Amino acid sequence: MKQTADRTARRTRSFTESVIREMTRVAKEHDAVNLAQGFPDFSAPDVLKEAAAAAIRADVNQYAITWGAPRLRRALAKKYGALYGMDVDPERDVTVTCGATEAMAAVMLALIDPGDEVIICEPFYENYGPDAVLCAARPIFLTLEPPAYRLERDALAAAITPRTRAIAINTPNNPTGRVFDRAELQTVADLCIEHDLVAITDEIYEHILYRGTHIPLATLPGMAERTVTVSGLSKTFSVTGWRVGTIVAPPDLTDAIRKVHDFLTVGSPAPLQEACAVGLEQLGPEYYASLSTAYAERGRMLLAALGEAGFRCAMPEGAYYILADYSELSDEDDTTFAKRLAREARVASVPGSSFFSQAERGGSLVRFAFCKKHDTLREAGTLLREFAARR
Repeated sequence: MKQTADRTARRTRSFTESVIREMTRVAKEHDAVNLAQGFPDFSAPDVLKEAAAAAIRADVNQYAITWGAPRLRRALAKKYGALYGMDVDPERDVTVTCGATEAMAAVMLALIDPGDEVIICEPFYENYGPDAVLCAARPIFLTLEPPAYRLERDALAAAITPRTRAIAINTPNNPTGRVFDRAELQTVADLCIEHDLVAITDEIYEHILYRGTHIPLATLPGMAERTVTVSGLSKTFSVTGWRVGTIVAPPDLTDAIRKVHDFLTVGSPAPLQEACAVGLEQLGPEYYASLSTAYAERGRMLLAALGEAGFRCAMPEGAYYILADYSELSDEDDTTFAKRLAREARVASVPGSSFFSQAERGGSLVRFAFCKKHDTLREAGTLLREFAARR
């Protein structure tokens, strides 16, 4: 019988399973506080829960239109217009997916050919590289240097080759918390226009901001026709398990994306789409502002605890993660340290190497998520301080 490796597709051999989800399993193994995976441990807004229950009671149990329930697409188009001044056609520009994770995969499979190159800024969310590999494309990693993690024009321009098809960016960024400013986004826009590239933007944390302003790349001159905007409702409404992602793109790109989405998953859960539409209709700017305020308080709680425990880190500009340097606590590699932290301190984090193309770049870093109840964060803080005191 052949070796197992010979029976699998070569495309699967250049990446691993999700390290983030692996660390959730490690957390459960050691009964640790899970600050690894970015899901809230508190309730979603009541209006969404009630709307979901009402939709199920009303027998909204069958397939929605493949590319999204009409009510949700209309609500999304209205939101993009009201908040950002974007002219979004709910019939031709919007696709609803099974989470932003499927959205990114569908976008790349629809737009990227074998042999193409996709520029990915790092530190990165771990899915982007494998998504490119699954397209038989080549991910080109552009390292943003700490502590500023700024996107510099010369470095981005140097990464572009005749094979470059797309630039993928994530703002607010996971794991760094950077919110790209207008100058950085203009750099991306200028180079996309100059080289006739597509921009793929992951904006799932668009409403979780502490400093700066979220600027959709599609709003810059000349970018609406060449930008694919990926987002979703999971982070905004604290419903990560509902798997309702969104894509806004020009019609020609949307047509291709919808075909891929159809054969990947058919559609997102119908009753949950209706509930998310209600959330968008009833929860507006005041809710988004309160979301940022509440997360900022949680972030400051965790930041203080990490500092007291000997980690070096700073408050992010957006999203709900802190990328922390543990070099004053240990000289272990990041995976060894993260697993020991879960085992001995009973606090789970994510090894920093999972956010870099070369493991050594994240070798003294771990990522913590603060989308948790205050009591959860207080418990984690106590455990981290006790761990540091024992070293």
